Amino acid sequence: MPTPPPFDSELAAALAVFREEVPYQLTPDMIPALRERQAHQAPGPEADLTLDGAYTETEHHAPGHDGADVPLLVWRPAGATEPVGALYWVHGGGMIAGTHRGAEIPGLLLTARELGLALVSVDYRLAPEHPHPTPVEDCYAGLGWAAENTAGLGIDPQRLVVGGVSAGGGLAAATALLARDRGGPALRGQLLVCPMLDDRNDSVSAEQMAGAGVWDKVANATGWGALLGEAAGGPDVSPYAAPARAQDLSGLPPAFLDVGSAETFRDEVVDYASRIWKAGGSAELHVWPGGFHGFDGLAPRAALSRSATAQRLPWLRRTIGA
Repeated sequence: MPTPPPFDSELAAALAVFREEVPYQLTPDMIPALRERQAHQAPGPEADLTLDGAYTETEHHAPGHDGADVPLLVWRPAGATEPVGALYWVHGGGMIAGTHRGAEIPGLLLTARELGLALVSVDYRLAPEHPHPTPVEDCYAGLGWAAENTAGLGIDPQRLVVGGVSAGGGLAAATALLARDRGGPALRGQLLVCPMLDDRNDSVSAEQMAGAGVWDKVANATGWGALLGEAAGGPDVSPYAAPARAQDLSGLPPAFLDVGSAETFRDEVVDYASRIWKAGGSAELHVWPGGFHGFDGLAPRAALSRSATAQRLPWLRRTIGA
């Protein structure tokens, strides 16, 4: 097994505490426990996510590809008198857990407030109950609904960025591919935070981080297996399920990608950015030394976490405008 890169010392201490609370590798039988833990970490229905009235929060539903409703939450600056830009967000959770009102939202709202943006969050259906293509189709349906209803939402249709973290980053990348290929909503950018892009689970970084960090080969196999079943890792996986499978990365909106040097997804994220450049596209890539998967969420006060979080703001400002 290849020697893994070292963890940042400050992050390693946080990881040790995390491992005391969550000592297992994620196997399919542990999916209910993961969902329960993420639900416990999410703001409850009674939590005020308006930043003391700076935002209004409204609930909406988009028609899904199969006729089901796709829930959406929209936060819009309360005092805005003109249409604002918007970040369309896809939550993380390994394709198998999470919600559109999850633990990511408070921090995203602080970023949105800094730039005067609206935030739209989609509650896509989860695998294994809803395998591919349902999760990405839900994300695309929500994006299409938001683009069609910008006037009523007070959103500028020319200033839409799709983004997500982990599985949500992979789904955001796949949504951008769908928008390109179907002539869908025009996007100003794609914000891909430690995105889950490749079902093959066979990179050097995947081997290096086996049994280490937060999301290793076993967890990755669980997530992709839930989404794709026996097709995971095989020759016929759609790029709209695993964007790393896309042969053509031209014509995509500018991308921001970041990843830790000590995580399973490192090599697939670096390769995705490189292939965007080779296709003549725009990508900003950050590889954070000693970062494990989702380190900025697990240890937000660590120096490396604060640096990583801070770098997303100037890219958003340049891409979507303040």
